[in-house]
Amino acid sequence: MARLAITLACGDYDRTRALADGRVAVEGVDLTVLSLSPEETFFRMVRFEEFDVAELSLSTFVLTLQQDAPFVAIPVFPSRAFRHNGIYVHAAAGIEAPEQLAGCRVGIAEYQLTANVWIRGILADFHGVPVNSVRYVTGGLHQPGRDEKVAIPVLPEGVEVVPCPDGRTLSEMLVSGEIQALYTPRVPRPFLQRDPRVRRLFPHVRQVEESYFQRTRIFPIMHVVAIRREVYQRSRWLASSLAKAFGQARDLAFRGLDETASLPFVLPWVYDEIDRVQALMGADYWSYGLNDANELALSTFLRYAREQGLAKADIEPRDLFAPETLAELTI
Repeated sequence: MARLAITLACGDYDRTRALADGRVAVEGVDLTVLSLSPEETFFRMVRFEEFDVAELSLSTFVLTLQQDAPFVAIPVFPSRAFRHNGIYVHAAAGIEAPEQLAGCRVGIAEYQLTANVWIRGILADFHGVPVNSVRYVTGGLHQPGRDEKVAIPVLPEGVEVVPCPDGRTLSEMLVSGEIQALYTPRVPRPFLQRDPRVRRLFPHVRQVEESYFQRTRIFPIMHVVAIRREVYQRSRWLASSLAKAFGQARDLAFRGLDETASLPFVLPWVYDEIDRVQALMGADYWSYGLNDANELALSTFLRYAREQGLAKADIEPRDLFAPETLAELTI
């Protein structure tokens, strides 16, 4: 029987690298892996459906599911991240606490960006900053002209979203103070260059993010893995084969992190770091599938998406994934 030729576009992560280098095979598949940035992968998959399988923004996937549903997802989460670190402010704007964001002009690359859904939801839930209390400016972080990848449904009452002025970038506008704050998953270049006009809202951000996890038990999910629907419908078995292989690749990424004889990464205390993370979050903190922890994270995200005009009321976590990947074999 001929093996199925599949192209996968995904970030170059420790948890997916074994798929790219062949240490983990996908059952029944000849796999070609393209290691691309998330922005390029999402753009090419959503606009042109260039790949058979691709990493995809959770928010983008939810929007496509409600429109023409060109993709089917599996409960594999190649990207997860706390997002308090993604809030930046103009240093002279006088914003010392998150509550002071209300009334500000805030830059966002796209309204529907998954990281921005999480940030807005967290600010509303825990810091008294309703989604409609700020004015949003959309555009490219470092290059002008970025647009929403997927059409946005009707925005909630009072939510104002306007595009960046022609030729301008969000990073430039934050430096100049034309926007007082920026929500972004990618670190803005001026911050990396130590520009004193740009700083994080939370100076001790790890402490804030650890406190958030202790309070909520949520490790936010950013991306899923999506299969083109036509490919999935032709070969329904592919969803389970992919889910199994991604799980094996993730497991390999954890091997040796506690080793001290020869460090696996260029981090002197990686062994101490993994102990610290697992003491706080448990050994299975980067889990796949629809277990209790992931269902909580997804339910919370979908609530935020509904409140922000991005999801219908009847979508539940189980509705997001191929049913084959949610059933467990018992022998």
